[in-house]
Amino acid sequence: MNDPAVKLHTSAAAEDLARDEQGRLYLKSLRQLFHPLNVDMAPVEALAALRVAWRTMHLLQERWGASKGLSEGRLGVLFRLYRSGDMPLGQLADELMTTPRNITGLVDHLERDGLVTRVADPVDRRSMRARLTETGRERIEGIWREGIARQYEIVKGMSKDDLAQLRHLCLLLVENARKELGK
Repeated sequence: MNDPAVKLHTSAAAEDLARDEQGRLYLKSLRQLFHPLNVDMAPVEALAALRVAWRTMHLLQERWGASKGLSEGRLGVLFRLYRSGDMPLGQLADELMTTPRNITGLVDHLERDGLVTRVADPVDRRSMRARLTETGRERIEGIWREGIARQYEIVKGMSKDDLAQLRHLCLLLVENARKELGK
């Protein structure tokens, strides 16, 4: 772990974790910060834990991608194209929850590296599609299997029921947040 930002993030986070009476993890600094307010901290703590988990997963993905010479965004494009074949750039942006401008930049770099090529959309001549090159396909096939194995490592110690509950709770938050966005 040579990256000082990674070291700082992981060591500081590890020191901030503690277990409550039921053995559940919590963030000590968050409880200390809100203690004087005397409010129900359950929602605040749960959402803070989600943010910390997201940042940590993002950092892990970035570090892993960098070890392969790819950013998290470029990996995302390659994985999508590997699983679905060629795809319109707009759809790629939607699926990766990013902007069309960002996808254009990612595809530009992947194209420059010989991993992706642009092809005309046979249905809509104004639209371009991204497609893996043979080099891109070979590169992502090796990375794909390793990526799946790494995911199993990250969830080590969780049962299938735990994972189903985690998935459900995360998507329930998404569903509730989308309702808020729609107001």
